[in-house]
Amino acid sequence: MAVTSSISAQAVSVHHGQKKGIGRWIVLAILVVFLAGTLFPFFLAAFNAIKTPADYAANGPLAFPRSFDLTALKNFWATVDFPRKLFNSVFISACTAILAVVLSLLNAYAIGIGRVRGGQALLVILLIAIMAPQEALVYPLYYMAKQVGLFDSMFSVILIIGVLHTAFGTYLLSSVLTTFPREIIEAAQIDNASRWQILWMVIVPVLRPTLAVLATFFFIWTWNEFLIPLVFLVSNNNQTVSVAMGVLTGANTQDPTAIAAASLLGITPTIIFFLIFQRTLTRGVAVGAVK
Repeated sequence: MAVTSSISAQAVSVHHGQKKGIGRWIVLAILVVFLAGTLFPFFLAAFNAIKTPADYAANGPLAFPRSFDLTALKNFWATVDFPRKLFNSVFISACTAILAVVLSLLNAYAIGIGRVRGGQALLVILLIAIMAPQEALVYPLYYMAKQVGLFDSMFSVILIIGVLHTAFGTYLLSSVLTTFPREIIEAAQIDNASRWQILWMVIVPVLRPTLAVLATFFFIWTWNEFLIPLVFLVSNNNQTVSVAMGVLTGANTQDPTAIAAASLLGITPTIIFFLIFQRTLTRGVAVGAVK
């Protein structure tokens, strides 16, 4: 009987192991499908960017390129002065991310640690601000920028988008700081640490991975921003990459290879940025999960 029970247990174990192995392969296949769907637009833009208009017209957008022509990429690069637009986008995105993270940290410190009066009501107002469409804010912001002399200035875009991002950052960080261990703060207060010292020497080192993830998201969101830079940056020297891609809505609308070239050049910097800071994102998410 003991031998029979052992054989049955081994058979059940093997059966469960086979089912577990099949389940892993199914999950892997699903992930591969999602990965292919995610990468498909990028490869489609890359294939069409190196096609000639005749090749595109003859074989369509889904066919592999029969030619290798960089004319569309070169034309877009020269037409919109892409290096200048790239610098503007990087500068605006980086400054906006830094500004939004700093403002979010200060607001969340006052709400989560300082426990200011009306903190919960302020969070509700921030949630409403997050849900408000940008189209409803453009005209009053445009009028204010005109009045204070900040129209057609990169500083105005940095300030506006940074404040808009601060609503989400404050809500996220305040929820984290609300559960911050009070014992650590009380120990710092016993050592006669000021509020600024508690913030920069106690809280910021603990939240550094979360702040890095938040800054990364703010950078990518600002890079993809189109409406506000389009309205507030009318000079060619101040425009961003996303706005520069709008020049294709004119005479070049019927040239799909030019649109593909613009899409490829526009998305490549964000992919490079994501690959560089991939470890930062992974580490921040892992630390947040442990907390």
